Formats: sequence, C-alpha cells, structure tokens
Amino acid sequence: MPIIGNNMVSVKRKNRSAALRLLQEEGSMSRKRLAEKLGLTPAAITKIAGEMLAEGLLREGDALPSGSAGRREILMELNPHSFCALGILINLRQAIISALWLDSSVIFSKEIPLPASASAESTVQMLCDTLMALTEEYELPREKIVGIGIAVRGICSADGRTVVDSFGALSEKRYPLCRRVEEMTGFPAVMANNVRALFAAQMFLAHDKSSGAQFFLRCEYGIGASLAINGQIWHGVSEQCAEIGHIPVIPRGGKPCSCGKAGCLETISSPTAICEDARSAFSEEKTPLLWSGWKDRDLAELQPEDVLEAARNGDLGACEIVDRAVKALASALKAVIYLFDPGKIVFYGKLFDNPYYLSRLLSEMREGVDSRHEVSIEKSAYNHRLENRAAGLLAVERFFSDGGEMPVKP
Repeated sequence: MPIIGNNMVSVKRKNRSAALRLLQEEGSMSRKRLAEKLGLTPAAITKIAGEMLAEGLLREGDALPSGSAGRREILMELNPHSFCALGILINLRQAIISALWLDSSVIFSKEIPLPASASAESTVQMLCDTLMALTEEYELPREKIVGIGIAVRGICSADGRTVVDSFGALSEKRYPLCRRVEEMTGFPAVMANNVRALFAAQMFLAHDKSSGAQFFLRCEYGIGASLAINGQIWHGVSEQCAEIGHIPVIPRGGKPCSCGKAGCLETISSPTAICEDARSAFSEEKTPLLWSGWKDRDLAELQPEDVLEAARNGDLGACEIVDRAVKALASALKAVIYLFDPGKIVFYGKLFDNPYYLSRLLSEMREGVDSRHEVSIEKSAYNHRLENRAAGLLAVERFFSDGGEMPVKP
C-alpha cells in the first residue's frame, strides 16, 4: 500500500530527524555520504537537504577534493546558530537559567538562589521573568527559540508535565510546572528529572550510542542516578527508576531523609551527610585534626573536602565517617553491577574530583565483584559542565526528534 497522508509526513519527519542527528554526531558530510549512511535515495536526501538549507537549519561547507573533471561534492553541516533553546534547571536551594545554541554552546547562564519559604508559583514566576529578561537582553528572536527545557529535582509525572514531588526544591507537590512555564513565557516546554537531564546531556555531548546498560551517578547535595539501556533512559513504571539515593540501608533508627523516609543511602553517603556527621562528631577527642583546624571557625561552612582531607591525614573520627559513607555507596553500586551488568558507570560531582575519595570508592567496589563483570568506571569528562546545558538540551533533543520543525505554541 502506498504511503500517503499522515504516514508520509511521519516518514519525512523521521528522515529529517535522522539527518540532523547524524550531522550533529559526526559533523559535515556530502549529500551522497548522508544518503548512504541513512539508507535513503539521493533524490530523497536532495529534497530534505534543500528544505533544511532554505530553513537555515543546514549550511553548505567546503567542497570535497575531486580526482575528475566532474562537479565536486559540497559538504553539508548543521548550522548551530540557526535556532536556540532556553533552559531552567531547578535544584534544592538553587536554580540555573540558560540559553544555548543547537550545538550546546552556551549563550548565557545565570545561577539564582531559591528562597526556602517562597511558594512554587512565585518561584517559577521569578525564574520565568528573569529568563525572559535575559532573552531580550541577548536579543534572541522569539521565532528562533525552539522551546524551554526544564530539569527539576524529584519525581515527574509519566506525561512529563507535572512535578509530583521535588523533595523541597518547590514548596508544593503535584505542581503543573510545564504548563505554568508555558503560560508565563509563551514557549512550549519539555521537562525531565534533573539527573536524567544531566545524563541525557552527557550522552548528547559524548555522541554516546553504546549498546547495553549504562549507569550515571551524581553526588552533589544528595545522591541521584539514571539508567540507560541501548542509549535510551529507562524511566520505570512509576517514573522512579534508579533512585539509588533512597535505597533504605538502615532498617531502624536512621536519619530522616528529604524523601520522607529514614535511613536512606543519601543520609549516609551524600556530601551533605558526610558534613552533617562530621559536625555531630566534632570534638577534640573524636575528630582531633578537624578540631584543630575548625575550633575557631563556623562549622556551617565545613565542606566535604575538609572532612576528606582530615581523613586522609589520619583523623580517626573523619576516617570512620568517610569509610561508612564509601562502604554504603559501594555496596549499592555493586548491587547495580550484578542487577544490570552495565558496560559503564559514570560518576558526576565534586566528590569524584578528590583522589582520596575516588580511590577509596573504587577499591571498595572491587571487593566481592568477580572478573566476569567487566564494567568501565569513569568520572564524567563533563564534570561540573552540564548544569547550564542539560535543561536546554531537552528542548534541542525534542527539536531534533521532530525533524527540526518548530513545536506548536502553547
């Protein structure tokens, strides 16, 4: 049966999307090469390329050298500054608003502290107002903005429109964040959990199309994770896949967690927990090295790096805190290795910049894992460099998936 109507539109969109992604991942290439890679006819590629050149999505580059007197092939490439995307990333106590081009290069980025007592509505209004003001300041034409990506802490609804629970980042539960951002800005929005957005950005920038499973672990304020299978992030039935930070590791008597439970991994192994435990144990007897360096300073300013340095230098109390944190996290990661057999585990966060901490964690992870599990464990090549791009790249990804067609305005 011939392909007509909506089917033809869908095929065209799919082919445009494949062409955009291929050029984004592999760089410039000729029409002939693009047709070969995508399994399309030269006529089909000529039509698709002509449309996207006219729209400004693509641009012509250099001509390929030719050994004959015939016409030389012209390279085509993505025109990264033809369109741009906006981003809002919402963490606990802090947000980042940004804009970026299609190749992920940042146009602007601004960190904004979030007041703990403000309503979700006033917080989101403030973020949208600031984002729109910066968009005007940088003279970004509205018709060139493909949409707004929102990366938010916590659990999002299955349709990606509502924040079910941000665990304190926004004051209300079941807040319709996507809809409200669209109404406040006039741009279509797409939303994801913040750690999944970071992982998606990592794979986008690394052009990572690995088969099998990959696990992404982020340790900043708390502990978050994301799982990808064959390059696609797995969400789970209740949108809570890979919530490794909220595995209950202490059955009774554990510290309260931001998720509402007690005794979660995050209450032991997160950077926040390491500092909290050090402050609780702080004394001349239990933590002598910390005591000598901090007895006349404000303990509220104590950082995980300070605790790690004391442990590295032999402070027994600090060593106990760090060892407990490392062993609990390593145990959880070993469970991930045996459950999902990932080809790669990627670490993201400041903790992993510390050689003492990283060596202790890797050593503990090797204990009890047999040689049949060959997993690559690495610190992200983009450590500390994804927060101002992850949200916007959600909108770029949707734009590419739609074949470079502008989404319908809300």
